[in-house]
Amino acid sequence: MPRIAPVDTVSADAGVVATLSAVKAKIGMTPNLFSTLAQSGAALNGYIAFSDALAKGALTARQREIVALAVAQANGCEYCLSAHSLMGKGAGLSPDGLRKAREGTADDAIDAAVARLARRVVDTKGQVADADLATARAAGLNDGRLIEIIANVAINVLTNYVNNAAHTDIDFPKVALTLQTAG
Repeated sequence: MPRIAPVDTVSADAGVVATLSAVKAKIGMTPNLFSTLAQSGAALNGYIAFSDALAKGALTARQREIVALAVAQANGCEYCLSAHSLMGKGAGLSPDGLRKAREGTADDAIDAAVARLARRVVDTKGQVADADLATARAAGLNDGRLIEIIANVAINVLTNYVNNAAHTDIDFPKVALTLQTAG
């Protein structure tokens, strides 16, 4: 049961209702995360604007999902693991690719560098070492992509923390926090 309930659209501000309707029109549903964020119109609109901006960046949809999975695993967010496992599959990640992203790695060298840096940013609370940045650069990531990885970590920390605090009901095929070993 949620500790912070999704907004009741019957009594919600008209702007919030319009935003949630736009989300539903765009993706075919209104995920509980959005309805929970909608308790604050400012939080909902800020999240959507930041997410839309990052979607236009240099990281691919696959790389953004790799970051989301690595961060959700590190922060123990079952809601985001469930949502981003489905979205990661849609972005081309195989079951093995989903597992590796959660572990902070990937088969492709650049994707692995993205996952590794995302995980280091979370694990060090942003206090990454010079060696972490040098390793990412050596793998082919420029400073713009480093910043985008950090920004994607930040937006995912926001959703992880909201869902962990709110106990948001999972409205995607549920994925457990426990990682299955490669078989």
